[in-house]
Amino acid sequence: MKILISNDDGYQAPGIVALHAALKTLEGVAVDVVAPEHNNSAKSNALTLHSPLSVHRAHNGFRYVNGTPADCVHIALTGLLGYRPDLVVSGINNGANMGDDTIYSGTVGAAMEGYLFGVPAIAFSQVDKGWVEIDAAAAKAREIVAQMRVQHLVNETTPWLLNVNIPNMPLDALGSIKLCRLGRRHAAERVIVQENPRGEAMYWIGGAGAAKDGAEGTDFYATAQGHVSITPLKVDLTDHDGLGDWARTVSRFAAGATTVPGA
Repeated sequence: MKILISNDDGYQAPGIVALHAALKTLEGVAVDVVAPEHNNSAKSNALTLHSPLSVHRAHNGFRYVNGTPADCVHIALTGLLGYRPDLVVSGINNGANMGDDTIYSGTVGAAMEGYLFGVPAIAFSQVDKGWVEIDAAAAKAREIVAQMRVQHLVNETTPWLLNVNIPNMPLDALGSIKLCRLGRRHAAERVIVQENPRGEAMYWIGGAGAAKDGAEGTDFYATAQGHVSITPLKVDLTDHDGLGDWARTVSRFAAGATTVPGA
């Protein structure tokens, strides 16, 4: 079994170091790391198209790229590795990726890049920042990967994408694994405005909003109760529920029934 590990916090982050250390102990498993050179949080699925990417090898054998998380997985799968991994694992992220976070997350973006290439993938995150109990989170990640292997889910022809959030708790204190849907957040906090030495305005993106939908069954609810949340994700952004209404609207466009002012 071959596993590709990436992340968005950078190749030196404690999360990816702990994850690699845990997964490489699985029997019969070969693990490679291709991760960003620097922190790339909130880069989502961005690819670098207008400048070259360089790959270097660190003292611990990890390879690092001057690009985004998706860049790392993309070039690994399209030529760098020279083989097709059985599983792509991203993380362990420094902080939660729940609800709307998954849209922006570089951790999820790296895993999703593997999924788009037809490789099963898992994104792992700790709920709170700071790396507290990171070894416990890595042990739980190892347990989940081992179970996927035992249940022969890694070698399926149809890829899958999982988003996993682990509370910052000792291993023996973690609750059971809960299958969850994504919750929702309130809108982000206001932008932070500062002045640079030249008197010009600088803008910092505000913090994430609080949970808007943290009801039972969501990832927010499960992790707040001390459980590990697992949410299966998909890439299809089509509004299937709204297709009927939009079909009627578009048919009116085609029939010329709608008059556009100034047209």
